[in-house]
Amino acid sequence: MTTSAETRAAVAIDPRRAPAPGSPVRRRRRPVGSIVTVNGLLVVGSLYMVLPILWLVFASTKDASELYGSSAMTFGGSLWQNIVDVLTESDGIFVRWMANSVIYAGVGALVGGLISVMAGYAFDKFQFRGKSPLFAAVLIGVLIPNTATVLPLYLLASSVGLTNTMWAVIIPVLCNPFSVYLARVFSSGYIPDETLEAARVDGAGPIRSFFSIGLPMLTPGFVTIALFQFVGIWNNFMLPLVMLQNRELFPVSVGMSLWQGYTLPMPEFTPMVITGSFLSVIPLVLAFILLQRFWRAGLAAGSIK
Repeated sequence: MTTSAETRAAVAIDPRRAPAPGSPVRRRRRPVGSIVTVNGLLVVGSLYMVLPILWLVFASTKDASELYGSSAMTFGGSLWQNIVDVLTESDGIFVRWMANSVIYAGVGALVGGLISVMAGYAFDKFQFRGKSPLFAAVLIGVLIPNTATVLPLYLLASSVGLTNTMWAVIIPVLCNPFSVYLARVFSSGYIPDETLEAARVDGAGPIRSFFSIGLPMLTPGFVTIALFQFVGIWNNFMLPLVMLQNRELFPVSVGMSLWQGYTLPMPEFTPMVITGSFLSVIPLVLAFILLQRFWRAGLAAGSIK
């Protein structure tokens, strides 16, 4: 299309430059240098993301001597022993940390994802006083880094006596401004206004319309938001670090930081930290694999509806 437009412009300026009837129109080829540059940047970006994971896989199979005395990208023979050491350290505290992370991330993803979808649906489909200022506040919240809100949240939790409890970590993550914004985008793209109007004509109220029509059509959006919530809460570090003092309530991110502090006086903790980090990545990989099927099914269902 660009070549045809350029040809017409050239003919308008100089009619003698018009191609002969029946002659093929030459298309401008993309420079080889730009293709190499783009592909090179993609390769570098892929290596930047994949190499640390590969190193973690290889390093989790080594003991302390192999870790410092062998090549980085070679397997060792201590994977099973490292896993046993991680799972049995301090009466299985790592298992408790993993369970805590599953609770924090699972509740935050499901409940927080539903709240975000409901809020985004309301911003998109309803008209109410103060809608624009409220959504502007949501957009401002997207721009504020999470670390900047940790201290105010701690002061609020301390005033009501929720510090050093699971609720101090769960409640702040139940609503994410970016998830609300993303939910509004999904709502405007997946739910036609005519469908909701037809539901109102049939006598369905706003709540029934949302749960019977809106939420099923927003399945891909809900799964996407829940997945983002799960990953973000699983990797959250500052909020539980500030809110919690009892290590029995730590998520695995804070627990690994605690063990990392032991590696200087006790180097034998280094393989345990690496293996624990490797094990903590597995739930994220499983979440992506398991939710991918529902993600694609939701996309297909949304396109049909």
